[in-house]
Amino acid sequence: MDVPAVVWWLTVIGIAGLLVFDFVFHVRKAHAPTLSEAAWWSAGYVGVALLFGVGVWFFGDAEMGVQYFAGYVTEKALSVDNLFVFLVIMSSFKVPRASQQKVLLFGIVFALVARTGFIFLGAALINTFAWVFYLFGLILLITAGQLLKPESEEGHSSDNLVVRVARKMLPASDTYDGDKLFTVANGKRVMTPMLLVMIAIGGTDLLFALDSIPAIFGLTQNVYLVFTATAFALVGLRQLYFLIDGLLDRLIYLAIGLAAILAFIGVKLILHALHENNVPFINDGEPVKVVEISTGLSLAVIIGVLVVTVIASLVSAKGRAQNAVSCARRHATEYLYVERDPVRREEIFRDLLAEEAAIRKLPEKYRARIRDEEKLMDLLRRAHAEHDSHAPG
Repeated sequence: MDVPAVVWWLTVIGIAGLLVFDFVFHVRKAHAPTLSEAAWWSAGYVGVALLFGVGVWFFGDAEMGVQYFAGYVTEKALSVDNLFVFLVIMSSFKVPRASQQKVLLFGIVFALVARTGFIFLGAALINTFAWVFYLFGLILLITAGQLLKPESEEGHSSDNLVVRVARKMLPASDTYDGDKLFTVANGKRVMTPMLLVMIAIGGTDLLFALDSIPAIFGLTQNVYLVFTATAFALVGLRQLYFLIDGLLDRLIYLAIGLAAILAFIGVKLILHALHENNVPFINDGEPVKVVEISTGLSLAVIIGVLVVTVIASLVSAKGRAQNAVSCARRHATEYLYVERDPVRREEIFRDLLAEEAAIRKLPEKYRARIRDEEKLMDLLRRAHAEHDSHAPG
């Protein structure tokens, strides 16, 4: 599908317009979105992405449509996994919930800019060096192996290299000043934690692109489809975060599903590289006769793996236990250290009580493990003590 320059510009302007609309009408005024608000807008952005895919199918052809949808679904799934890391970073920096929208929108815009650069770099490499498909396939297979390693929240450090450099270059305050990026402390202009958390998320966005871009190039080499599938997967991610916030930790098998998808695409890339081979030390530089995996089959495998992964996670007792514990930990931390509005604090404490009730309904083996987590139990005790100290009478 040869895309005219005017279509490129209209697409870029349309995506930029969606982001500007998001900022002006939702993010500029700090607030925590309700569940219904997040649900409606998430559905709206997904609907726009699907309609765009129908347009690609109609004005291009069926193969291009399948390539777009395969790329979009893969990028969306990878984005959900990225949301978990965003959640860990924002919890580490104790970002007030009303200000989290601004952090997320920054992360989305930075990710879109960074990945656009990687997309054009990847396209240039593919057009110049056929062996790049071998490299992309190897990257995806290594990433798939990394995803299978057990990892705790502590594995996602908020104090990454970029943050440490920023702290050295500019002084930072320990407290937030609304959603401002800079404030004045002791007569000096300093960074707020809000700017630091944006820097931390920006740094992780660069790492996310290392598996995201090779994955989608494994499904289509059409730069326009790669860009639009990536962009539409990112647009609306903010609303999705607030929609599935309470379920993020429940998706315990998501990493396994993503590992399977990335490994599958990695194999697909290597098979394609063999089919187009011109590397001298492989088959004397001649193409290798191998079976290539069609894009239609790729789309079916990707959707099938994600459906099985999500269903298995939602029905898992271990998933329920992990979700209840993670939510209780976050709400206790938010109640003790982040939120100062009395009404909002009371809402958070009610959520905490509901999560503790859910924990008490878990099988004994999970409750025993939770009781052995001293830091968690101490955090919950302090939250209750804090609430009791402010109770009337």
